[in-house]
Amino acid sequence: MMIELLKSLLSIDSSTKEGANRAVDFCEKWLLERNLPVKKLTNNGYNMLVCEIGSGERTIIFNGHVDVVSGKAELFRPKEKDGRLYGRGAADMKAGVAAMMAAMAELKNRDLKTKVQLQIVSDEEIGGFNCAGYLAEQGYLGDFVICAEPTQLGIGLQAKGIMHVDIEIQGKSAHGSRPWEGVNAIEKAYQTHENILKLPFVGESSEFYSSPSINLAMIQGGDAYNKVPEKCILAYDIRYLPTQTKEEIRKQIEKATDGKVTVGMSGEPVRTEPDDSYITALIPVIEKITNKEAAIFGQHGSADTRFFSAYGIPAIEFGPSGANWHGDEEYVVIESIDQYQQMLVAYALGF
Repeated sequence: MMIELLKSLLSIDSSTKEGANRAVDFCEKWLLERNLPVKKLTNNGYNMLVCEIGSGERTIIFNGHVDVVSGKAELFRPKEKDGRLYGRGAADMKAGVAAMMAAMAELKNRDLKTKVQLQIVSDEEIGGFNCAGYLAEQGYLGDFVICAEPTQLGIGLQAKGIMHVDIEIQGKSAHGSRPWEGVNAIEKAYQTHENILKLPFVGESSEFYSSPSINLAMIQGGDAYNKVPEKCILAYDIRYLPTQTKEEIRKQIEKATDGKVTVGMSGEPVRTEPDDSYITALIPVIEKITNKEAAIFGQHGSADTRFFSAYGIPAIEFGPSGANWHGDEEYVVIESIDQYQQMLVAYALGF
């Protein structure tokens, strides 16, 4: 049942808003056919679903996204080979969504001592602000959140924060044959970059990370060979540690340049601790089903977990095994999908 469900999901090109909404509608129909309660919400044109079952004082949230990055037409025709299912979104993260849906169908008729809330969203790949961010703002927070990102059945319990930083550096224009009469903004930008790489925050580490990630993503400067450039813009993608703050990082960057520093899109890190009771309850479930020690690690990228973590809710990335997401050879290991569903069911029944 679950593999056919996943194949149907993979066949939907959900790389656009319209396609992702179609995938949400498909999930709604599937859940309703199994007599599960579904509430559909729309924000800024993006559809999302909330399906809650069980009872009790606690609420465990299963969160998954059905939107994917763009891909060739053939990537939306799923193929099985050597125990793997290939297709756009197979790992990231329609396999996790399918397992969560199947788990909800199984849990519906079981004696649950906790509420389990399934959230299916449609905009994680473009930031998640319209769906998971919106749900968190509206109070759909729960007590613990599992986002079904592909983690090889391990627990990604922390994630770096994200901040996009632009630095506009001013120089002084002059004729290219007489550069000493001007101030080269590109050369100043180069020195600024060197200064940033020496800042204290760059050398810090934490339990799961050796350092933050500093990516000089774009440079804009100059408009003619025979002119000293009077302006240069450096654009950074900075992924900072859960032990750091974007405010302190901004202060340090401002001291490293006389340019104008602007922070654009940003997201808080995820700071779930290894000794959190929800984590210590999940570890034996994983180990029993896989017969292996559960892996615990920090993620370098960000996911919808950050929207819940910002409210102090412990949240993790935890999902099936796969590889090459966002690539042409994306796949999920079929056995891991079944194991993942078993883990979700066993975990929910354990409360």
